[in-house]
This record gives sequence, C-alpha cells and structure tokens, in this order.
Amino acid sequence: MKLLFVTQVVDRNDGVLGAYHGWLTELAKHTERIEVICLYEGEHDLPANVTVHSLGKESLSSRRKPLHRLLYVFRFKRLAWTLRHDYDAVFVHMNQEYLLIAGPFWKLLGKRIYMWRNHYAGSWLTDIAAAFCTKIFSTSRHSYTARYRKNVLMPVGIDTSLFRPDTSMARKPRSILFLARMTPSKNPLMLIEALRELKEKRVPFTATFVGSPPPEHEAYYRSLAGRAEHYGIAEYVTFLPNVSNRETPDLYRAHEVFVNCSRSGMFDKTIFEAVASGCVPFARSRDWEMLVGDERLSFAENGGSLAARLAAFFSLGETEQEAVRDMLAERAVAPNALSALIVALEREMGLE
Repeated sequence: MKLLFVTQVVDRNDGVLGAYHGWLTELAKHTERIEVICLYEGEHDLPANVTVHSLGKESLSSRRKPLHRLLYVFRFKRLAWTLRHDYDAVFVHMNQEYLLIAGPFWKLLGKRIYMWRNHYAGSWLTDIAAAFCTKIFSTSRHSYTARYRKNVLMPVGIDTSLFRPDTSMARKPRSILFLARMTPSKNPLMLIEALRELKEKRVPFTATFVGSPPPEHEAYYRSLAGRAEHYGIAEYVTFLPNVSNRETPDLYRAHEVFVNCSRSGMFDKTIFEAVASGCVPFARSRDWEMLVGDERLSFAENGGSLAARLAAFFSLGETEQEAVRDMLAERAVAPNALSALIVALEREMGLE
C-alpha cells in the first residue's frame, strides 16, 4: 500500500507530538511508501520510503494568521492533488479539518480514508468529517467518535524501546510529575488544588510541572504559579518548559507517580509512557480505571479525591508499591505497545 499520512507536526523533538515520528518509522516497514503532509516540519530521521511535505508553518511568523490559514489550505489542496497517484489510502491524524477540506476529493478518487481522533469534544463538523471515512480509530471508549459504528478501538502505541524502566536511576520518594501542554483542557490546576490539600494534611511531596502553554493560554499558565504561591506550596513545586520526546523517559524514571487530569475521552499517551517507564499513573479517565481495574489509581473530578489517592499510595511500603508497578506493566504496557498498534493497523487498514 502507498499511504498519505496527514498530521500536524513531524518533529522528533516535539515534547507532545514527537512520539508520532516513531509511528511513521514503523508504518514505513509495512507500506510501499508514505507521503506525509504536515503543518510543521522539524527534525526527523525517517526511512527512505517516507517523504515529508510541509505546509510551511516553520518558516512563517506568528503574525497575519488569517492569511497563513488561507496559504495552508491552498498548499494542502495542491499537495493532495499533485500526489494523488502516489497514495492509495489516506490516514488523517487528529485534525478533522483536513477531511473537511479534501474529503470529497478523496472520496471521488476512490481513496480509502482513515482518521485517528481521540477527544471527548466534537460537533456536526466532526460528523461530516467522519462521513468521508472508511474507518475511524480511537483509544477511548468515551471519545466523541466512539458513537460511530465505523469507530475501532485501538492500542495507544507506545515505543517500549524508548519508554522502559532504568534501575540505575533512583526515583525521588513522594515525587509527582505532571507532563502536558499547559492548557485548561489538561487541567493542571486540579493538581495544584490537590497539592494544597496534601500540605494541609502534612503529607510530604514534591511536584514537577513540565510543559509550555500555547500563546492564548500564557495568562492561565502564569496563574498556576501564582496559585501555588498563594497556597504556600511554591517551595515544593517546580515549573519546567516543554522538553523533547526523547527527554521524557528520564522524567518518568525520576518520579514516583504521574498525574493526568484530562477528562475521559482523551486517554493521553503520557499515561502509558509513564507506566512503561515504571512511574505509577493516577488518571481522571474512566478508560484508565476500566483498563487497570483498580480504583486506587483513578480519581473523581476534584482535587480532594486526587489528594486522597496520592496520600494513600505514598503510605504504602516499597513492596506494595512495586506490586502496583508489576500489575500495571502486565495490564497496560504490552497491549498498548507500538508493535501492538501496528498489528491492529495492518488488520484494519489492510497494509502491505
């Protein structure tokens, strides 16, 4: 199969989307060739049968955004047309806008169309984009697209050669990691509220928030540090900017627990990266609770619930904590490895 892969970023150093560089590397082993259209092209090291075509965000300033959007649409349509003989199927990663732009064209050409979309939010525009698809892939039973008959639940796709435990690294006791884009949808404020309660209960901790905000959420990001200062926990909390995907394994390995406050329906890959690296995740997601079958590792939609879960885990002995890590490795890592995802995509898309 010759595949057109449409995605937002191709950059192995991107802290959030760098993981999908590995997807392309593995998919290339199972396809004749891959043409990639991305909004932003950064550093990459992809096989010879993968060609990247950028829409040019990396070369444009942040000003005059409306004009840039028109330019991106024009370039995207031109590439979809000029490359039409070089792909048999289309895989759109997350961004339904590409389907709204080119879905009718691809349908007219008889291309098979697949979309990966994993988010609780959606609208009638999502419904239109889905109508063009042969199949839709998600990892969450609570994703907006899970309502469609053509939706298929998939493994998360974690590179276990990169994300794995390292016994040479010592985890800091009672250390908490939050790693995500600093936006309201990721809800880092919920963890700040939980840390306040831990302090009031005299539960020792340190917490590291890793990630940068998009420009529209700069004020929100600054408010997090302000809230930590107001609650008197600033000395226990560190804020770090976004790091590359290749740097994140050591962050997981250095911390005892990982916290994810995203709503059900997103099922962030960072949860599984943490598990694979030996860090114990606590997640708000109902998908996570269903997967691991242990309510101690999930929490309700408030900081008090999260604080109680963290305090209970910190009170466990080393042997008990290690038993939790072993259980998570068995239930969450192997079924969601990148190799498992590629097998599932081969089956659902008819690769090779």
